Amino acid sequence: MSHVATLPPQVRPPALVLSELSPEAVGAEVIALPVQPEDARGALLVGPGAAALVERYDLLEILELEGATGKAGEVISFPVAGAGVLKRILLLGVGDQSRTAFRRAGASLARATRDRETVATTIPALDPAVALEPFVVGAILGSFDFQWRSQGPVWKPPETITLAELDESFAAELARAVALGDAGWRARFLATVPAILKNPAWLADQATAAAAEVGLAVKTWDEKALAKDGFGGILAVGRASATPPRLIRLDYKPAKAGRRTPTVALVGKGITFDTGGLNLKPAEGMVTMKRDMTGGAVVLATMAALAAVGCPVKVTGLIASAENAVSGSALRPGDVITHYGGRTSEVTNTDAEGRLVLGDAMAYAVEQVKPDVLIDIATLTGAMKVALGQQVGGYFANDEALAALLREAAETSGEPLWRMPLAEAYEERLASKIADADNAPGGPGAITAALFLQHFAGGLPWAHLDIASVGDSPADTFEWTLGPTGFGARLLLTWLGSEDPLAGVLG
Repeated sequence: MSHVATLPPQVRPPALVLSELSPEAVGAEVIALPVQPEDARGALLVGPGAAALVERYDLLEILELEGATGKAGEVISFPVAGAGVLKRILLLGVGDQSRTAFRRAGASLARATRDRETVATTIPALDPAVALEPFVVGAILGSFDFQWRSQGPVWKPPETITLAELDESFAAELARAVALGDAGWRARFLATVPAILKNPAWLADQATAAAAEVGLAVKTWDEKALAKDGFGGILAVGRASATPPRLIRLDYKPAKAGRRTPTVALVGKGITFDTGGLNLKPAEGMVTMKRDMTGGAVVLATMAALAAVGCPVKVTGLIASAENAVSGSALRPGDVITHYGGRTSEVTNTDAEGRLVLGDAMAYAVEQVKPDVLIDIATLTGAMKVALGQQVGGYFANDEALAALLREAAETSGEPLWRMPLAEAYEERLASKIADADNAPGGPGAITAALFLQHFAGGLPWAHLDIASVGDSPADTFEWTLGPTGFGARLLLTWLGSEDPLAGVLG
């Protein structure tokens, strides 16, 4: 009997709740107070909700003794003796009180309160309009962990974080913030699951379950349906694997949608493991390839949270999923594949597989979904990592208004993007002697990959997000945790959850 991998129970993010009470009155094990950098008199500021605690425990002297600066994410921990509920006070720097600073403060709080049951903080009360959303997102994502240990998790996130001195009038803002944080968590979780469990069918099951949770329409193509409908790229990439490919479609409609409500199509690369195919990756390049479906994970997580952020437009999500494996039936260099819609690609490198599956899904979106705007997202090229390092994602866009909207959402969400050029000078490199295009035309690799995909965009306003640069975090850094990042869900939801996501794009 073959062994079937079973995922063990995972930790869950902390529950975040509002309370109009002071942090002391909440009755938590840990109280976290904001520390602002020096004022005009050269003194650190602590609070709100700190006056009695500052005086009782001489917290300003503790800050001085510890050499505190109040920079974002700095944590000074002070144990409290006695028989009461309160066991520790955290003095947490909030820096310049920007969204980034509050996000870092939230993540630092989460890490400093592992294995605690109850935490109360007034950090968001310092400036709720600016602080609430990023602080909550940071607290959720700073709590992320994935484990497959025989003894269970090494630590657990705090069970409850109470946002003190904030009443129920902030309930809607809190719900939206939690939705953003949970979407980032979901995308990161999906990207982190090992390929011993994660394959295209498993990913389709995850999408079906998410659709049932939130009321999305869902459709899945198996290998027979893919062949019947002409998805040559997805089939070619997935044909060497023991687990056949899938195409997953999810559909969202806002409550007040009508015939004139515009539609956005999101297309995600869902390569559940990438060996490189016959153009085999080196061993060190294969270690992280369980996360090569991050684009698909981001589309799934985004679709599941659209209602929670009040997205006002229709959205269709497409996840083109396959495992790029090696076997006697593997795609070969020199093969020509026919994509959905008829365009052909000569395969000169089987490790340039992501664009092959994306091309199919994009062509389907143009023909069948008929969106007003098309976005694809993928961990696509190592060249993007060379260009931008591991802190910034890259994107291309053929529409200036769309590019500006994505740039603003990236800055607001804390998932930064840098715009790259769709340089026509390199278009000629896509030329093939026997097909419409060569799938691996060489450098500059990120640009030629974008130019390859542009042919499947149907002339629509389109953006291509290449997140290979930020697919993995090299260390625990504030809201980022070591390993797969799930980068992109927050920025897409920030954009799609805005009042007018297509402002300026549709004339």
